[in-house]
Amino acid sequence: MTAIETHDLTKYYGDLCAVDHLSLSVDNEIFALLGPNGSGKTTTVLMLTTLLRPTEGTATVCGYDCATEGDMVRKKLSYVPQDMAVDIRLTGRENVVFFAKLYGVADPRAQADEALAIMELADRADDLVKTYSGGMRRRLELAQALVHEPAVLFLDEPTLGLDVAARKKIWEHIRKLRSRGMTVFVTTHYMDEADRFCDRVAIISRGSIMAIGKPKTLKAQLMKDVITATISGEFIPFELGSIRFLGRKEDDVSFTAENGREALPLIAEALVARGMKVHSLSLHEPTLDDVFLNVVGSSDEPRSFNDQQFRVMLRRRK
Repeated sequence: MTAIETHDLTKYYGDLCAVDHLSLSVDNEIFALLGPNGSGKTTTVLMLTTLLRPTEGTATVCGYDCATEGDMVRKKLSYVPQDMAVDIRLTGRENVVFFAKLYGVADPRAQADEALAIMELADRADDLVKTYSGGMRRRLELAQALVHEPAVLFLDEPTLGLDVAARKKIWEHIRKLRSRGMTVFVTTHYMDEADRFCDRVAIISRGSIMAIGKPKTLKAQLMKDVITATISGEFIPFELGSIRFLGRKEDDVSFTAENGREALPLIAEALVARGMKVHSLSLHEPTLDDVFLNVVGSSDEPRSFNDQQFRVMLRRRK
């Protein structure tokens, strides 16, 4: 039985289509849904966790329909939202026992202790949560989510606001949950984390899935070098022959090229010729960030140099 299945899942808010005929199949893996703000990520998760009814289409969790069998769906899943959901006036154990009782667990304290041990919080179980660090509070949220042994775990930005060490610790625990047979569905803005820790990712934009697959496969599909320039000055996107504008992120502009080493000086000259100051240039293999830019696109539309301009630039290089 597939953990999560959707067919043409759609949600309208009035005339706005937030999720547009989304079809997914997720099972026994860490699956990341990536997308810019307003792309439909949260709406999708809310429908899958029974917190929002779809306008059209179907969604099931462990075989139960999210719209018509909500009680059974909620028994099979846990949802950890982006905002902290622990009571700092209680101890760690009291927080988890409270959730165990909500879920109707037969032995709340025993299950709470087991969940705390999994999250490596047993030695701090009787301390007030107000004394916990941000990373420890996030792990406590995971303990709360695990106390009824769900088959599917939804995590909304699980490491947002945490330092590097705490983020790494959270992902270590998430991967252990996956090895225990749990399906983990994650939304995140940290592309490096999705690249390193997720089995598959899907990129959603304007409510539609634009790309889906293993991070390694998606990066390989670019099949080009990526050149990133840090610049100052007014930037107008452009293309140079086979050198394509990829996207812009703050002061960094990126291009793809078949031969990155040959493209580096051409891009630098083109930027300077258009009145920009180039602070640095780097050449690297495609990252998931680059895939995201390539798939989602940029608000900036590229303009091509004409053939004569391109030939002149090539002659200069020779």
